Amino acid sequence: MPLVLLVLVSLLSQQLGASVAGLLFDDVGSAGMVALRIVFSAAVLLAVTRPSRATLAGLGRPGWAAVVGLGAAMTGMNLMIYEAFARIPQGVAVTFEVLGPLALSVLARPSWRSGLWAAIALAGIAVLGRDGFSPESGIHAAGLDPVGVALALGAAACWAGYIVLSRRAGTHLPGVQGLALAAAAGSLLAVPVGVGTAGTALADPVVLAVGLAVALLSTAVPYGIEMQVLRRMPTALFSLLTCLSPVAAALTAWAVRGQELGGPDLAGMALVIAACAAAVWTGRERPVRGAGSGLGGRGALSGR
Repeated sequence: MPLVLLVLVSLLSQQLGASVAGLLFDDVGSAGMVALRIVFSAAVLLAVTRPSRATLAGLGRPGWAAVVGLGAAMTGMNLMIYEAFARIPQGVAVTFEVLGPLALSVLARPSWRSGLWAAIALAGIAVLGRDGFSPESGIHAAGLDPVGVALALGAAACWAGYIVLSRRAGTHLPGVQGLALAAAAGSLLAVPVGVGTAGTALADPVVLAVGLAVALLSTAVPYGIEMQVLRRMPTALFSLLTCLSPVAAALTAWAVRGQELGGPDLAGMALVIAACAAAVWTGRERPVRGAGSGLGGRGALSGR
């Protein structure tokens, strides 16, 4: 299978997991689904990476601080974006979310071009918010729930923090071991929130099965694909393709949850996607130390 197609399958798998999770929001809440996803994801990643006792002992205080910080950013990002999915269309929420890494990329490389990409993205956001913001707005109604938008923007900030912290964790642990430990640390935050929301409903066999499916779709499948693709595909191209996450989110939410977006919504999303793609494409020529691409750096676990 062509590498580009594999990346697209990875994006669809990530977003499909989130759409499937949305089917149980009414039963266990978005926080409950996040708890299951992170716990099962941590179990999968720890089983694959198997960090040794020597590795764990050698982390030291700075290493554990980086891992815990990464886990907190990861959990906060997932909690807020899933809460946003419960209030505004998934495709729109992910479009707001990608503003986080886009802002990080723009700030890392300030120039007239970066300002242009930011302006294009803001124009897209203006189109998405053309019908205004109202607490009465639902997923299928005109306008956007301001709480949902605020949560998506919070997830965007967490994504930017995740990118920075993942690099720090990577200096202490090789490969994806840092992510595995971060997921385990993040589950210590996600589980109490999820249990407080859903209670014993999380122990229902059907809910557990869906939670496992969400973790596999959102973590295991994309992780396996990315590990193979990144060995042969330039990072810039991979990051460019991940800018299509809002499209994948809109498609899976339409197929699974019946969410439909109008022409203006799609146009607004296209503007934000174009800004992200332009930032990646121009940024590849001018690497900034410690900044990376600023986009597409979250890995499978933080994918939606």
